[in-house]
Amino acid sequence: MSQNTKFITNEEGFTLADKFRTIIKKSESFDALVGYFYSSGFHAIYPSLENTEKIRILIGISTNKDTYDLISEGNQLDIDQITSYAETKEEVGAKVQAEMESSEDSESVEEGVNKFIDWIRSGKLTIRAYDSQNIHAKLYVMTMEPDISEFQKGIVITGSSNFTKSGLIDNLEFNVELKDPADYNFAKDKFDELWDKSIDVSEQYVETIQKKTWLSNKITPYELYLKFLYEHFIKELSLSDEIILPQVPENFLELQYQKEAVTNAKKILLKYGGVFVSDVVGLGKTYTAAMLAKQLDGRHLVIAPPNLLDEEDRGSWPNAFIDFGVNAPKFVSIGKLDTLLDGKSDKFQNVFIDEAHRMRNADTATYEKLAEICRGKRVILVSATPYNNSPEDILSLISLFQKPRNSNIPGLSNLRLFFNNLERKIKKENRKTDPQSFKKVTQLCSKEIRNKVLRHLMVRRTRSDIEMHYSEDLESQDLRFPLVHDPVPFYYQLSEQESEIFDETIQLLANEMHYARYKPMTYYTGDDFNESALQGQKNLAIFMKILLVKRLDSSFFAFKQSIDRFLESYTRYIKAFENGSVYISKEKSNKILEYFNNDNFAAIDQLLLHEDNKEYKSKDFEDSFISHLKDDKKVIKKIKDLWREVDRDPKIETLIDELSTRDELIDSHLIIFTESKETARYLFQAIDDVYNGEVICYDGESSVADKRSVMRNFDASSSDKEERYRILIATEVLAEGVNLHRSNIVINYDIPWNPTKIMQRVGRVNRLDTTFDEIHTFNYFPSIEVDDQIALKSAAESKIAGFHELLGDDAKILTDNEEIVSHSLFNTLNTLQDEEEPDSELKYLKIIKDIRKNNPNLFERIKTLPKKARSSKKVGSDSNALVSFFRKGDIEKFFIARKDQHAAEESDPIAVASLLECLPGMKRETIPGDIYELLDNNKSAFRETLNANENTLGGNKGNVKTLFGILKVIKKQSQQFTEEQEDYLERVMTILKEEMLPKKTLSSIMKSLENLGQDTSEPLKVINILKSSIPDGLLKSHYVENQIVSNAKSEVILSMYLKS
Repeated sequence: MSQNTKFITNEEGFTLADKFRTIIKKSESFDALVGYFYSSGFHAIYPSLENTEKIRILIGISTNKDTYDLISEGNQLDIDQITSYAETKEEVGAKVQAEMESSEDSESVEEGVNKFIDWIRSGKLTIRAYDSQNIHAKLYVMTMEPDISEFQKGIVITGSSNFTKSGLIDNLEFNVELKDPADYNFAKDKFDELWDKSIDVSEQYVETIQKKTWLSNKITPYELYLKFLYEHFIKELSLSDEIILPQVPENFLELQYQKEAVTNAKKILLKYGGVFVSDVVGLGKTYTAAMLAKQLDGRHLVIAPPNLLDEEDRGSWPNAFIDFGVNAPKFVSIGKLDTLLDGKSDKFQNVFIDEAHRMRNADTATYEKLAEICRGKRVILVSATPYNNSPEDILSLISLFQKPRNSNIPGLSNLRLFFNNLERKIKKENRKTDPQSFKKVTQLCSKEIRNKVLRHLMVRRTRSDIEMHYSEDLESQDLRFPLVHDPVPFYYQLSEQESEIFDETIQLLANEMHYARYKPMTYYTGDDFNESALQGQKNLAIFMKILLVKRLDSSFFAFKQSIDRFLESYTRYIKAFENGSVYISKEKSNKILEYFNNDNFAAIDQLLLHEDNKEYKSKDFEDSFISHLKDDKKVIKKIKDLWREVDRDPKIETLIDELSTRDELIDSHLIIFTESKETARYLFQAIDDVYNGEVICYDGESSVADKRSVMRNFDASSSDKEERYRILIATEVLAEGVNLHRSNIVINYDIPWNPTKIMQRVGRVNRLDTTFDEIHTFNYFPSIEVDDQIALKSAAESKIAGFHELLGDDAKILTDNEEIVSHSLFNTLNTLQDEEEPDSELKYLKIIKDIRKNNPNLFERIKTLPKKARSSKKVGSDSNALVSFFRKGDIEKFFIARKDQHAAEESDPIAVASLLECLPGMKRETIPGDIYELLDNNKSAFRETLNANENTLGGNKGNVKTLFGILKVIKKQSQQFTEEQEDYLERVMTILKEEMLPKKTLSSIMKSLENLGQDTSEPLKVINILKSSIPDGLLKSHYVENQIVSNAKSEVILSMYLKS
């Protein structure tokens, strides 16, 4: 652009700031009349004003005309007039505050503002305010030094630019330079006229800068620490801790620990979109959930096992919701999720999932359905045992309401990477060769999950927690918890003959069996080879060995039954092969895997009885296949023949002896649990022969009438109690969600593969309203020979150790050498005691609450500290660091930039609170100039976190990466797509990149694409597969994502400089 023109537009090399730098150097005075003046932009021109004698800035403000008239009179002001004058100054102060909140954080801005203040103090610069309702001008008048030119007194620039960085440099503006003396005189006279009628606000400006903006050097480390707590807990401080219960059950005890669980759960739910309600078994989680539902807006959907929805059961979900007056809930059993698909669940805002640990396997069709139902809703996961087998259990459940690769959990946006790293650590260990190392690593991983993930998402209290924090409330309501004795082991002795048969059986099962019937794809030579089916069948063969060994451990009777079924199955399979057919089903393998993970061995047995599989030709299999099948059959028949010689069962003989001789068991109500239906019925016959008429058996095939009998005889809250049965023999169907607390004794006749089921079993008798003073548990452990094959005891001990470390508990489960801990994964809002762990949400929330209650003046001071407030304190670290707190809408992030590190690291609020924590008298240190470099590092890290969902797939493997690659290719061929199809593909790719599609859905898509073959390059066919495979519900966002305002402003809330 030619510089000969009179117009100044801020184009490159010809900005208004450039023009000022040239002219002001020769000026005697500089006057500015503007609607907006930002001192944060002053740094752009102040060096040119160093030699200018006088600077006057006249700004417009939003005072009303009456206020202005009162002020301009200037004489004999009464009280109202003085008040109006103060309001004018407040208006100026508010403008300055707002300006500095949005200003650039830089050393040059700080230098410019400090120079501005120095000049005000020296009298070189004055700021006055005029009623802005009548002024919209942007006028700059420069009076030249007398020796410059006798003909040119000054220069005037007027146009669109305010005296801000944007107006001086950044924006496209239109300003004109006027040099004519008449123009100068007119502008100067008019400015002087307005100046005389305006109000001096210079001191107000200085006071605001120094007291109410981030440049204040008066903010102490203690005040900034409290400001951090105020900002972080601002929602908690705004909400009432009281819950409203207009309707409660008859004889309901309003227990403080339950009410506070509701308050905490609601806060977690609204912040993260989901919450784990995970008090230990027997503390009333159903009531807690019902009270929570009463505090939430929207309709409620409850998904639970069918036996927990039985309205005849006093403690069922329907009855709990009725008791608390929860309006219009819908109750659906886990097996009927199909009724909620295709948009049928859209009317619900809150999804309660009871026994949520059942949903931990993300590979199943049930999980896929549940993920669709939960999408876009608030999710309440109710389970005392959400961790069962591996860290993946927790991630699967969290993924129902959080993005695995872009969560809003503080300090941990990439959950997938975090959990994958933990899984790798555990898999490196060998449980059989070094069980202690495996146990130690499991505990360390559990601790990481607890400290980095669950502390934000879970409400869990043990009885120890409640006794510690709510003792007064318990005493006032005459409530006590029973003493839970350490578990007692039961042992049995084999005869010499039985021992030999037992050992030989183990050897045959472990070393002689091929289990060929369950892995036919390993022998397949035809064209229809299926790699995924092959892996599933290899796993299935392993599971079958474990199934038989566990049956042997459960009872000799159950083992013999299983051997008979295996023999029958092999006989049919060999006959089919000889007739030219081999049946294979990948789906059956996957279903068996699901049953195995849930310890549902009875369901595995039933599934294997059905031959609804895909048919292959016998000629397409290696000759070794039929040979191995026949070898296996011989082994099975040999085992069957061996056990014909065994006519007694020492395990059950030991149990009957214990029932008649051990003091705790004589004449007592007691529950005997076993995994096997056959074992349960076998136990019933044997024990009923001794205690005729006192024994009842309940398994998955029992009748409704049997269930009623169990409740009348073993549920202490039953309204029609009976005294008919004293001994209950049950499978896992009674291990969850029922009250059996007329008993205080549990005998575990076998140890589940998943030992947390023992917690559930014991929880049936250890209820909140039990009348017993003591609880007893007795455990049968597997023999050494059995454990050598399946490492059940060591696996169970490692899992239990991991569970204790992750969630804590209040009683030993398997053995008397377990270490019991309680981690207080909750906040007690009013009952903090000295024993509370030092760094917790509770501790810091209580500190700021106490400040509000006991020192309201300090609380007011803290509340009004400026945005971007900063301070500095001395710490004992090796290098200087800057801690910064950022916010964008509901997103809060915390970063630490260190002088000796290039990149900032994300932290969590409790760690930051611990760093900032200090006493009131701590001295404020001088803040070094490198604060801006460190702040820029923190800002960069914050921006990267916000843009995390734009990252590439990175560590994703398998189907996710393969499918994403296919979609990237067809996106380049989108000319055939409609706009709707383009949008759809973009949404699928986003969901895929964020790992929000369940594994089952991905498998379905990939299988359909495999069937397409070369046609995967045809975009329309691929789109059709996506639409037929992905339910619309899975393309929705999570609830928490819907609450985030994407266009919200990113803010620096505060920063603390830590000096070494």
